[in-house]
Amino acid sequence: MSKEIKEKKSKKIPKTIGTKIVKKIKQHMYKWHRTIGLITVIPVIFWTLSGLMHPFMAHFFKPEIAHDKLEQQIIDKNQLHFSIQEVLQKNELTQFKNFRIVSFNNATYYQVKTIFGELWYFDTSTAEKLDNGDQKYAEWLSRYFLDDQKSAITKSEVVTEFTSQYKYVNRYLPVYKLSFDRPDTMEVYVETSSGKLATYNPTSRQWFICFFDTFHNWSFIDAITNNSIRIITMIFLLSIIGFSALSGILIYGLLWKQFKKTDSLAPKKGLRKYHRQIGIWVSLFTLTFAFSGAYHATTKWTPYTLSQMIYEPTFKTNEISVANNALNLDWNRFQNINIITLNDTTYFRCQLLEKQKFKKPKADSSSKWGKKDDKKSEVVYINATTNKITPNIDLEYAEFLAYYFTDGAPKAACCEMVEGSDEPETSLENAKLLESKVLTDFESREYGFVNKRLPVVKLAYDTPEKTTYFIETSTSRLAAKIESSDMVEGYSFAILHKFLFMDWAGKNIRDLTMVLAALTILIVSILGFILFLKK
Repeated sequence: MSKEIKEKKSKKIPKTIGTKIVKKIKQHMYKWHRTIGLITVIPVIFWTLSGLMHPFMAHFFKPEIAHDKLEQQIIDKNQLHFSIQEVLQKNELTQFKNFRIVSFNNATYYQVKTIFGELWYFDTSTAEKLDNGDQKYAEWLSRYFLDDQKSAITKSEVVTEFTSQYKYVNRYLPVYKLSFDRPDTMEVYVETSSGKLATYNPTSRQWFICFFDTFHNWSFIDAITNNSIRIITMIFLLSIIGFSALSGILIYGLLWKQFKKTDSLAPKKGLRKYHRQIGIWVSLFTLTFAFSGAYHATTKWTPYTLSQMIYEPTFKTNEISVANNALNLDWNRFQNINIITLNDTTYFRCQLLEKQKFKKPKADSSSKWGKKDDKKSEVVYINATTNKITPNIDLEYAEFLAYYFTDGAPKAACCEMVEGSDEPETSLENAKLLESKVLTDFESREYGFVNKRLPVVKLAYDTPEKTTYFIETSTSRLAAKIESSDMVEGYSFAILHKFLFMDWAGKNIRDLTMVLAALTILIVSILGFILFLKK
C-alpha cells in the first residue's frame, strides 16, 4: 500500500469517529429535548394560561371604583373644641402612640393609637369616645370608595396577614376587609390608620386571583408542604424549561442544516412541521419568561416584613405642653396633624395645603375653604414646647428613621420592630448620603406604584449595595428599601417577564405583545404534547 493511500485512510478515520460522536450527541439531544418537553408541558400550560389571563383581565374585566383615594380636606379649627391633651385626660389615657384627625358621618374625631396598638376615636367637640369607632370608620371608608350607601355589609373582619385573596402586593397591614351584599359580591380592603384604599375585589377578580395564585404562583404546593418547597419546585421546573428552549434552539437553529437534509428525504408534514417552525421563533420568549420567572422566585425566600417597619415611641400626655388647637400656623390651610420625636424633642407634624395651590373662595363658591388646583401639601413641624415652627426638618427626620431602621438609633422607646427581621441591616453610620428628595409621584422604575405609599422621602447612600431608602415620614414607616441586587432583579422581571421594553408603544400594544408571546409558547407546547401522544 502506497504512502499516499495510507495518509488518506489515516485522515478519514478521525473524521469518521468525529462524525459518529457528533451524530450520537445529536441523537441524544433530540431525545433529551423530547423528554424535557414532556416533563414540562403541564407546568408550561399552567403558566402560560394563567399568564394570558393577567393582561386579559386588566383590559376586559378591570374593576372600577368611584373613588380610589380619600381626598384631604381643610379641617375647620372651630371643630377642634377640645385639644388632644384635654380629650386624653378626660378619658384617663396617660400614654399613647400617636394621633391624627379624621372626619366621617358628619363629625370630626381624634384617631388615637393606644400603647397596645388599638385605634380609638374621640369626638373633637365633646371629647366622648366613639364605641366600635375603628369598624365604623372602616365601613364609612369602604362606602365612600364604592360610593355605595345602600348595599348591606355582610361581613367585616380585620386582616393581619396576607392571604390567597389579599396578596403581599397590596402592602398595607393590618386592614379591614368589608364584604358587600351586591351582585358583584364586592370585597373592599381599607387601612383605617391612614384612611387609604388597599384593594377591592368583585367576583370576577376574586376568581381571577384564585386562578392566578393556583396556576401561576402554585399556591397549592404551600397547602401541601411549605413556601420553600414551592419555590424550589418552581425554580427546578423553570430551569428545565430553559434547557428545553436551549436544546430546541440548538437542534432546530444551529443544527438546522442536518434536519433540512433529513426533511428533504422524508418531509415532515402537519403538526411536526408547525411545531418546529413556530418553536424556533418562540424559544427566545420561552427563555426570557423562564429565566426572569426563576430569578423572581428567588426573591420570595424572605418573608415580607415592611408592614412592621414603623417607629412608634410612646408619648406621655402630661409632657406635651402646647395644645394642638392653639398652634401657631395658618389654619386656613390646615389638613391634618400627628406627633413625632426627634433628638429628644417633640414636634407636631402638620400637613397644610400648599400656598400657591390655594385659591380664595369666590362669591358663588359652595366651598367654605376655597378650591385647590391639585392635591399637593406642605409639611410644617412645630415644637410642642415652644410653639415655634422648625424649618427643613422633614428630611432630617427621614434620615433619622433610615438610621433607626438600620439598627443605628436607640430603640428603647419603640416596641414595634421585628426581632430577627431580614429587613434593613446595612449600617449607615459612616455612609455618605448621595441624594435626598421628596417623591410625590411614583417613578416607574425605581419606586413604582406597587409600593403604594406617597409622599415619601428618597435617601440614597454610598454603600457597597447602593442602598436607597424610601421613608413615609407622615407615618414614620419604611416604605421600601432598594439595593443593587433588587434593581437588577426588578429590571429583569420588568423587561423580560412584563415586556416593559415595549412601553414606547403604549400599554395596550405592550400587553398584546406579551399575550401573543405567551400564546405561541402555549401552542408550541400543546403541539409537542400531541406529537408525543401520536407516536
